[in-house]
Amino acid sequence: MTPAPSAATIQLPGDLASAMLAHARAELPNEACGLLGGVAATGRVSSFHAARNRHASPLRFDVHPEDLVRIMFALESAGEELMAVFHSHTRAPAVPSQTDIREAHYNALHVIATFDAAADARSALRAWRVRDGSAVEVAVRISE
Repeated sequence: MTPAPSAATIQLPGDLASAMLAHARAELPNEACGLLGGVAATGRVSSFHAARNRHASPLRFDVHPEDLVRIMFALESAGEELMAVFHSHTRAPAVPSQTDIREAHYNALHVIATFDAAADARSALRAWRVRDGSAVEVAVRISE
């Protein structure tokens, strides 16, 4: 099993952040989802893999099982680890909901995008370590 990312900061290339937000926008009015690969010990993300939301819902997400298998094989083939699970909130802040926390089954960070009108560019993507029924924010550093 992949170790949980331990870095205090997740480092996200700007082009991947843009791809994540574009995927989230394209999936509106539903929540979007995907997986991020990289090196867990360093917190460096090197790939984003868009996935289908099995629920096709504006209120919840689950990475489609076929996509999950395909992406996990792609990560392994590239020598990457599962860094984070990505999903979007269509109207809520980029903070894990109680449902997100309850259904956090992956040993990975959770990166959430928001289209909440109150969000600014710095808060559109936020990362969280979800364990034992609680969420702790992890800093997101977007590089150019």
